[in-house]
Amino acid sequence: MSITLEEKQKIMKDFATKEGDTGSPEVQVAILTTRITALTEHFKTHKKDNHSRRGLLKLVAQRRKLLDYLRSRDEGRYRTLIGKLGIRR
Repeated sequence: MSITLEEKQKIMKDFATKEGDTGSPEVQVAILTTRITALTEHFKTHKKDNHSRRGLLKLVAQRRKLLDYLRSRDEGRYRTLIGKLGIRR
């Protein structure tokens, strides 16, 4: 369900706005999207796992807040990010 350190570092490298960037909204949203995707796969086999489902809903809400923040700051970066990640909005 969780992502490995190597996966996380690859995501940071792919979505970083500058060298050593680990906390920009783009990186955070990309990591959250990976975790959300992994949890979604988990629920295909574990339909009654409601404790983890609550965590999934929290992750989705956190990603939504970050996307709203990015959209209010820079519409271009927001559009680029949702295009790269394939998030529909």
